Amino acid sequence: MTQRHRPRGSGQDEEAGAGSATADLHTHTLRSDGVLEPDQLVRQASESGVRLLAIADHDNLAAFRELTTSGPGAVAHGIELVPAVEINAVTARSWGSVADGEIHVLGLGVDPEDDGFEAALARQRSARRDRFDAMVGRLRDLELSIDAQLERIDLSGDDALGRPTIARALMAAGFATSVEDAFERLIGRGMPAYVPRTGLDPVAAIRAIRAAGGLASLAHFPEAPEQMPLLRELIAEGLNGLESHHRSFDPDVRAAVSAVARELLLVETGGTDYHGDLGPYAESHVELVLPDTIVRAARAALEPGRIETV
Repeated sequence: MTQRHRPRGSGQDEEAGAGSATADLHTHTLRSDGVLEPDQLVRQASESGVRLLAIADHDNLAAFRELTTSGPGAVAHGIELVPAVEINAVTARSWGSVADGEIHVLGLGVDPEDDGFEAALARQRSARRDRFDAMVGRLRDLELSIDAQLERIDLSGDDALGRPTIARALMAAGFATSVEDAFERLIGRGMPAYVPRTGLDPVAAIRAIRAAGGLASLAHFPEAPEQMPLLRELIAEGLNGLESHHRSFDPDVRAAVSAVARELLLVETGGTDYHGDLGPYAESHVELVLPDTIVRAARAALEPGRIETV
């Protein structure tokens, strides 16, 4: 989980437009490891001034499909919704924040009707559930059972089970004080209940996104300026975007990663990476800096006809 609490920006942040972003290209709902129903997230984003939104749930497009299927109870929020996913690609190599063996790739503007892509995501979700069950079993062996807490949660709506769900159950059971505490002591890499992820590697993830007509953007990677060889390697395999404006980035990091994107001719993207554990959406949005120039360029790079208004 990448969400971290950061203090509000400096005056430089305010001048750059912190809290005024009209787009958010990286959010999560209960269909993976967020805490809000898709419609709740759309409503809160709309109230915060967002007009272009990507729900990038892990390994699934369930939220997009729900929100774009007309029917009783459908609510109009005036938001353009981008079909998107986040794939936690597994790698044996280690680069900066990828030390836990993962590179996260956003797939923006993918074709939700692409059968091959959906099959790849289904395999990812199956691997996620296997890992989820194994970690719950390890906690049980450590006499930290969260079975009772999980029984109270409707997991059928979570199409991509992840560690944040386990962390929240640990909190409910009194075994952790926060999601981050659970990760740091129990379910993070190297901790007693940790189980390594399996699934697509970065190249396979990028190729799958591009084959589905999407923009493949490397997510929350502040080490980009020091990892140019890696980026060039991934560009050769189809990477064509870089998340230069993640909510957690300070002004210096944003400037440095943005410079890398421009040098390598990568489309810049940005977002809150909102999950919901630290408060309502508005509190994350107020920390997001995402200039309209980047929004316009990202929109232009998305597959024509994919964005739908909800």
